Amino acid sequence: MSRVIHRPRAGLLALGAAAVLLAGPAVASAAKSAAADLGFLFGLSTSKDGSLLVADATQGIVAIRGGERTLFAPLPGVTDVAAIGNGVVFAITGGPVGIYDGESNHDPNGTAARLYRVSRGQAQEIADLGLFEIQNNPHPAEFDSNPFGLTVLNGGGVLVADAGGNSIIYADVTGVIDWVATLPTELGSTANIKALFGCPAGPPDFCLLPDMIPTEPVATDVVIGPDGAAYVSELKGFPAPAGESRVWRIEPGSVHAECGTSDACQVVADGFTSIVDLDVGPDGTLYVTELDEASWWAVEVFQAPTGGTINACQWGSFPLTCSEVATGLPIPMSTTIGGDGSLYTTIWSLVPGLADVVAVP
Repeated sequence: MSRVIHRPRAGLLALGAAAVLLAGPAVASAAKSAAADLGFLFGLSTSKDGSLLVADATQGIVAIRGGERTLFAPLPGVTDVAAIGNGVVFAITGGPVGIYDGESNHDPNGTAARLYRVSRGQAQEIADLGLFEIQNNPHPAEFDSNPFGLTVLNGGGVLVADAGGNSIIYADVTGVIDWVATLPTELGSTANIKALFGCPAGPPDFCLLPDMIPTEPVATDVVIGPDGAAYVSELKGFPAPAGESRVWRIEPGSVHAECGTSDACQVVADGFTSIVDLDVGPDGTLYVTELDEASWWAVEVFQAPTGGTINACQWGSFPLTCSEVATGLPIPMSTTIGGDGSLYTTIWSLVPGLADVVAVP
């Protein structure tokens, strides 16, 4: 049996109940009258009736409409949700799932790393994404699966951004699964992690790192652009470099494309830090959400976020032209255009009790 070493990467996990103080921009709550607190928030989307749907990994899919929150479906571990009809959605659950020290930690009877079709509050498993990773492992760095973002295709299938697998996966309602693309492992700067640790006075394990080291390309979301191509967001793993996260474009119809070497993939926007979400508005605007300007390490490890940013990118020639829409947001994780035409985002997404869905002015 093979021995696989777990690579350092972005955990995309909860911070815990302890909150950190961070002054954010003025925002209007979308659910002030709700009775229950939200837990760990990940994906955010808009349903066919205009309600907001948020993936609350603590309890499941929560619908927000008219300032009221209701539990659309219990599904602990959910990381993203996308509507396919009135009252019907696709949803994914996260991992981590993989093979460590030669043994699989994937429970065939569990709920981790799955694609679900949810209707009338009931979740039906469609595809076991974790098992696909263990059996196929498209990106060879290690066996690891943590489905994090999804988008619905016109043909009835979905594309899933697997943050653990560094890959984009296709699945449909019949259970067919295949991989569309993988992102490349490349050298990343250690300057940001050294600054966070206060080098050269910080710990030698970090301060003595080379200037550049191999960095995993964590795939966090995928959307379909107006041109029919898939656009994929990248969060650079350890050492959490600043300004090195990118948006990739994958040609329509691509299968088994290895980005970095394949002509089917190209970088269309860069210079971001720790991208966690993409969203395409009704007018075609591509919204790019950065978790924190100091990187995911500042949020997850130091628990001292400096504020995230939402960017708006306009279609046209590549690279895309992008501008900031909102900055200083406390731990944003996902955005969507609501039924009222407003831009919404999650904030304090990894701090239960403070987590909320808000309109961006």
